[in-house]
Amino acid sequence: MTEHYTIEYVAENTYEHPVLEANWQFLIIPREDAHQQRIQIFFENSENAPWEFSRNGFDFTTIRVRCQGAFKTISFRAVFHLEKTEANPFEFDLGQLRGLPENPDELLLFRIRFSRYLKDTPLSRLPNRVKVFDFDPKHHIFENLIGLNSWVFQTLKYTSGATDVDTPLEVVLENRMGVCQDFTHLFLAIARHHGIPARYVSGYLHQGLGYFGDAQMHAWAEAHLPGIGWVGFDPANNILATTDHIKVAHGRDYSDCAPLKGVFTGMGGNATRHRVQVETQQQ
Repeated sequence: MTEHYTIEYVAENTYEHPVLEANWQFLIIPREDAHQQRIQIFFENSENAPWEFSRNGFDFTTIRVRCQGAFKTISFRAVFHLEKTEANPFEFDLGQLRGLPENPDELLLFRIRFSRYLKDTPLSRLPNRVKVFDFDPKHHIFENLIGLNSWVFQTLKYTSGATDVDTPLEVVLENRMGVCQDFTHLFLAIARHHGIPARYVSGYLHQGLGYFGDAQMHAWAEAHLPGIGWVGFDPANNILATTDHIKVAHGRDYSDCAPLKGVFTGMGGNATRHRVQVETQQQ
């Protein structure tokens, strides 16, 4: 079965004083893979500023915009049409699952290969002396990751506005509240602590089944299972990534996958508002 998705992304930047020049990078375009195919991309901005496609450091497609002229407010709108074939999150063969390498040379090569997704980051660093989820050596990696997914879901309460994009895990764990990016950072931190490569995923989620998520972009994790490959885990909803998860990009944490980055020439502060709507229709 094929699902047709329409995604609308809207952002508005407001500045305290007129801006003379600004540059933005949008990381919002759904990627293409075996289950996900883009049909159409539409993009516009209220200042009719020129824009172009580019590639970021992780080789994902971005939209770059440059605007010159005095303005205090600018809005952006993107619409994406894509098709997704139904994906079974359990389609892999657990018989191919292996444990982490035990041979020192093989383990070293494994750590070198996945070093980018084994190191902690400021947003995915576990605070000292905080009890977190322990892996059970009697269970294989996938069972432990399923348990971790559930533990994060039960440990944190999904609370819109409880954190911002720079909130460290120490604060998240102290308050036991957060949004999808906080659930994901906690999952990443613990998986990496146990030697499992894990990466942050940014994308869209169709919430028709009652999933947790704001009216913005969603976040989940992908962990590398030896012998199988990358598998998506959504700790904010205690599920594996499914057909309703529309991937845009991955990275080490939120900072690699922020949907909008920008610099401007001017004085004073600024504020940004985002809105995302995802609709689907079976084909």
